[in-house]
Order: sequence, then C-alpha cells, then structure tokens
Amino acid sequence: MSCWSCKRPREGLFLGFMFLLLLHKIESRFVVEKNSLRVTSPDKIKGTYDSAIGNFGIPQYGGSMAGTVYYPNDNRKGCKEFSDYSISFGRKPGALPTFVLLDRGECYFAWKVWNAQKAGAAAVLVADDVDEALITMDTPKEDDSSASYIENITIPSALIEKSFGETLKKAIDGNDMINVNLDWREAVPHPDDRVEYELWTTSNDECGVKCDMLMGFIKDFKGAAQILEKGGYTQFTPHYITWYCPHAFTTSKQCTSQCINHGRYCAPDPEQDFSRGYEGKDVVLENLRQLCVFRVANEIKRPWVWWDYVTDFQIRCPMKEKKYNKECAHEVIRSLGLDVKKIEKCMGDPSADADNPILKEEQEAQIGKGARGDVTILPTLVVNNHQYRGKLEKGAVTKAICSGFEETTEPAVCLTDDIETNECMDNNGGCWQDKVANITACKDTFRGRVCECPLVNGVQFKGDGYSSCKASGIGRCKINNGGCWHEARDGQTITACVDFDDNCKCPLGFKGDGVKSCEDIDECKEKKACQCPECSCKNTWGSYNCTCSGDLLYIRDHDTCISKKAAEAKSAWTALWVVLIGLAVAAGGAYLVYKYRLRSYMDSEIRAIMAQYMPLDSQSEVPNHVSEDRA
Repeated sequence: MSCWSCKRPREGLFLGFMFLLLLHKIESRFVVEKNSLRVTSPDKIKGTYDSAIGNFGIPQYGGSMAGTVYYPNDNRKGCKEFSDYSISFGRKPGALPTFVLLDRGECYFAWKVWNAQKAGAAAVLVADDVDEALITMDTPKEDDSSASYIENITIPSALIEKSFGETLKKAIDGNDMINVNLDWREAVPHPDDRVEYELWTTSNDECGVKCDMLMGFIKDFKGAAQILEKGGYTQFTPHYITWYCPHAFTTSKQCTSQCINHGRYCAPDPEQDFSRGYEGKDVVLENLRQLCVFRVANEIKRPWVWWDYVTDFQIRCPMKEKKYNKECAHEVIRSLGLDVKKIEKCMGDPSADADNPILKEEQEAQIGKGARGDVTILPTLVVNNHQYRGKLEKGAVTKAICSGFEETTEPAVCLTDDIETNECMDNNGGCWQDKVANITACKDTFRGRVCECPLVNGVQFKGDGYSSCKASGIGRCKINNGGCWHEARDGQTITACVDFDDNCKCPLGFKGDGVKSCEDIDECKEKKACQCPECSCKNTWGSYNCTCSGDLLYIRDHDTCISKKAAEAKSAWTALWVVLIGLAVAAGGAYLVYKYRLRSYMDSEIRAIMAQYMPLDSQSEVPNHVSEDRA
C-alpha cells in the first residue's frame, strides 16, 4: 500500500488515471522478492522451493531459520485468534521453533500472521489457494485499527505456491514430521565490499499512519546510516515519487493545485481537499528541495547531512503546526551549514513550462531496471537493486544492508551491536550553541541527537533549541550575562541583563536592542540635561558631567546653577532653622510634662481637703468609734 492511497475517492480516481497513463507509456513490472525454503525431512519431499517474502514483519536478512511445520486442525485460515481453539504454538524445551502453515483467503495476510504470532508461532507459511505465480503479501490499507497490530508483527512470513502447500499438507496427514529451513542469505545480492541502497520517501507528514511509521524509521535509522556512509561502507540515495498530469487537464483546478512545471510533476493534496490547507505542489517543492539538499551536501563530500535535514525539517516544520514552508526550510538548511542559494538554484523554476532535470530523473528512476522492478509503494527500500520486504525497523534494515556485503568484508558495525555515535560532535548536531560560555542545546541519545535548551547551574535556558536558547529566571545574568549585551570600560562593566526580567534592556544612559548592542546616549548632544545658560556639558560613558561657570555651583536635581555663597548662606540658615526648631520642640515637650505633673499634684491636694468634710465617692464611710453607756 502506498501513502498515496490515503485519499478521497475523487482524488484517488484522478491520480489513478494519471498513473494509468504513465503505465501506458512504459510497461510496468512489479518484482516479487523471494527467499529460499528448503525441506530437510522427510526424504520424499526433501528439496528447495521458492517462497515470496511478506511485506511486513521482520525477515531475517543475511540469516536463516530452522523449524517444524504445523498445520492446525481448526482455524486453518488463521482469521480468528487461536486462543479461541485452545491452540498454542509456543516453543517447548529442546524442540525446534514452530512454522505455522495457513491457507489463503477470508482475511488479510497480516491478520493471519498476527494471530499466529500471538499464539507463539516463530514464522508463518501461507499456502496460495489458486495456481498462479507467487505474489507479495502486502499490508491492508492502514488505519488506526490495523496499524495497532501491523506495527507489532515481528516474525517472518512467506507465501508458497498452491502445489507445494498441498504437498506439505499431504505429508502432515501421513504423520510425517516436516523440518524446513527458511533462508534469506541470498535474498540480497552481495557482490562486493560496498552496499548501494536507496529509500523512496516523501516529505508529506500528514498522509496517515504509513507516513508516521516512515518518519519514525528515518529518525531511528539516521545514526546507523551516517556511520555506514561516513566510513565509506555504503552509498545511499534518496528518491521521491511524482506523477504527471495529462496534458488535457493541466489547467484544471486539480492539476494547478497539485503540480508544478505545468502539470509535469504532481503529488496528492495532503488534506485531500483542494479548497483548504496545503496543496500537492507544496509537497512536490519540498521533495525537490530535499533532493537538492542531498546533491549539494554530496558535492561537499557530506551526503549524510540529508538525514539531518530530513529529521530536523520533520521536527521544526510540521504541517500540523503550519510551518511546512520555504522560510522554515531555509532555517534548517542554514543551521546545518549548507548554502541556501545553491539549493534554490538546484531547484530551478517551478513555474516554467519546461522539464525539471532532477524530477525528470526521479520519474525515470521509478521504472524498474534489472532485478529491481517498478517502485509503486511508499515507502520502499532498495538494497543492491533488490526491494526490501518487511517492516522498516532499524535493526531489521541494518541486517538487510549488512547482508549485502561480500563475505568477510562486512564493517565492524555489522558484527557488533555498536552502531551508535555521538552526533553532537559534527557541527554541534546543527543545534544552538554558545561558544563563549561553552553551552550547547545538542544532546546525544540512543535514537539520535535532539536539540533541547539546557539547564546550566540551576538556570533553565528557553527557546527552540535550534536557532535560539536564552537563559531565564533568577541567576540568568551570571551565565554569559543572560545572552544580553555587556561591555567593560575602565574597570566598570555595564550589562543589559536583569534577573527579574527575561528580556534584555539597555540600562539608563544607553539605547539599543539590549541583545547585540547598547549605545551610549549623548545627553549633551540630545539636550536631555545641563540646559541652564551658565551650564557646560561633557558626555561620559553611560552618563554626563555638568559644570557651571565662575563661582556658580550646579544643582543636578534642578538642572540649574546657583552662587556658591548663596549656597553656603542657604546652608547656614538651614542649620539655624534646624537648631531653632529643635529648641522649640524641646520647650514644647517640657511644658507639656510640667502641665501634666502640676495638674496631678493639684488634684490630689483638693481631694485631701474635701475628704475631711464629706465622704467622696471614691472613699468608704468613716466608722464611728464612740461607745454608748447602758443602764
């Protein structure tokens, strides 16, 4: 299945029509990739037979696998889960792995293999139900439901001819134990000590599950691909499929929105809607740009930079964020140290009514040559001119490429698991860096480098990690002045950084953006200070000095000059008034204390005198001590 098949019926018919016209011009040929299936017992059917490698799961390229064939009594087409029949194909101690034989029909090939894998099968053989030449078992149209199991198929599978399938079934019915060997060692030619491989891909990241899987593979495989390329072990070439619009339709809305160069090179609309969003010609232009990135990088002996560009473009310029455009692409190109003008020149004029040499080569390359066959499926990996079958997965593809080396010439990376490298060592991975402070946003991981603003001494940098990172928060000014302007003169350092503000602002007495520059303001020239008639102004760095003529004294707060004697007299009177005010305050305080104490004394004296003549409310009645005589 192609990424191009994820579209509405009207668009599918239109593009299908274009492709049929292409096939009318050139005979199409799809090559079925085969591996060897050798029966080792019983003797009566011993021999080597052809089988077609399934286009899903993980074939063991460069290796072989031995097992015992099992043909179930129930669910022989494998369209239901084998657990429903209490069947398990799990390997027992000391026994060979189980190769499950299933019949074709009723459900998808991939669904059969998935059910067998869940029951413990090591591999699956599917017997054809008609007498015909072998075909490639492909995946169904991938949506969210099918992708959930197709992505997780890890066992190999193969289609066998109907007659061979019947031979195996007959032997099993006769209680013969059938041992077979699936062999992929010759599935990829290995003529010399260099492997040539190509990947047919697309820059469209909104074509569904298939494109998500493709983008994930490119990101994961990048490190291994670059190691092999830098060591001279491989020669890689990227390719992109384009279609052409029939001449009668070049002025139609469909062609003008999906094609460039007057209908010569087209791609489907990403949203399958001609009235909104991105258009097919946007995809064609970015595909062309990626081809030119590869060519320009190859000219400077750095062809592996293509992997960096494609992964960075996917991260920084996705369609879903509306960043899939020329401007974003140029930012990525510059970050990788490539010449934007050379790449634009390579792309040519997309509006010209003429062939584009690069895209014309791509269309011609789609047609099969030699043993390869036509490329009609996206994505397609071709190794030594043979199409790879199976899941695009880092380990599986590495095995397939390594199987393409002549024996004993394999590089060390093929013989060990050490396929990792520090991608930050080359051009800092294309990430942001501060060479002065020796800080970088590049982080090397198992799945490749990422550009992520760092945390340094408790200070978090913020930004996209590619073109910018700025220190943020408290303490940011201690790290390279927070990325702000700063300058030192005569032992004095002035900076545009302040901890409580993440922005860079020129300090008082300076003007500028605060990042690249802050220029001294000439307060004298701009008439911002020292404007009194008797004043004489002299500009200084970040400030100014103002002096007055004669015996006058400059008062900065009022921007004026006054007589020094007047200033001295003013100071004397000020001191006198301070003394007088102090004495007045002290006298006032003493008077208040005197009045308070005098009043308290008088109140006590009056109360004592009055108490002699009458009881006061605050005193108890005086008791009578005179006794009375009685008779």
